[in-house]
Amino acid sequence: MPQLPLANVVIELIHDGGPIMYPILVVAIFALCVLVERVFWWMRFSARRNARQLDQVYATLEAGDLAKAIAISEKTTDPVVRMIHHGLKHQHSSMQGALEVAAGHELQAAGRFLGAMDTIVTLGPLLGLLGTVTGIMGSFSSIGDSELAVEKVTGGIGEALIATAAGLMIAISTLVPMNYFHSRLTKLQFDLEAAANNVLILAAQHGFDQPGKKS
Repeated sequence: MPQLPLANVVIELIHDGGPIMYPILVVAIFALCVLVERVFWWMRFSARRNARQLDQVYATLEAGDLAKAIAISEKTTDPVVRMIHHGLKHQHSSMQGALEVAAGHELQAAGRFLGAMDTIVTLGPLLGLLGTVTGIMGSFSSIGDSELAVEKVTGGIGEALIATAAGLMIAISTLVPMNYFHSRLTKLQFDLEAAANNVLILAAQHGFDQPGKKS
C-alpha cells in the first residue's frame, strides 16, 4: 500500500482530531515562529560576543584611560560591552544607574517571547484536554442513535486521543527550548552584573564615578 504524503497525513489528522484541532494548529504555528525567531536571535547573539574587546576595555580602565575605554567600546556589537559603554558615557551623572538601565534593555531583548512560550506550554495541553472532552461527549451522545453507533463512538475516542496528543506535543516541543533560553538569559544576566561590578570597582579606583571628575 503506497504511503500517503506527509501533508496528507497532517490534513487527515487535523480532520480526525475534530474542530479543536484548528486552534491547536494556530498555537503550533505560532510556537514554531517563536522558536525559529529565538534560535536565530541567540545564534546572532553568540556571534556578537567579543571577549577580547571586553578584556581591552577592562585593561584600559585599569590603566586609568577613560577616554580610550569609551572609544574602544563605542562601536561594538557585544551587549556586555555596549552596556559598559553606556555606563562610561554617564560617569558624570550616575554610572551605576546608566549601567542598570543598559543591562535592563539587553535582558529585555534576550527574554523576548519567553512569556509567550510559557503560555504555549500551558495552553497546548489545555486545548488537547478540551478536545478530549468534546470527543468523549460526541462518543456518548452517539450511543444508540443508529446502527453506526460503534463507528461514531470509536471516531469520538480517536478525536479525543488525537487532540490530546497534539496538545502534548506542542507543550513538550516548546518546553525544552524554553528552558534552554531561560538558562541563556540567566547566564547573560550574570555576565552583565559581573561586568557592571567590575566597571564600578575600576571606576571607583580612579574616581571616574565621581560627579565633576574630568576624564
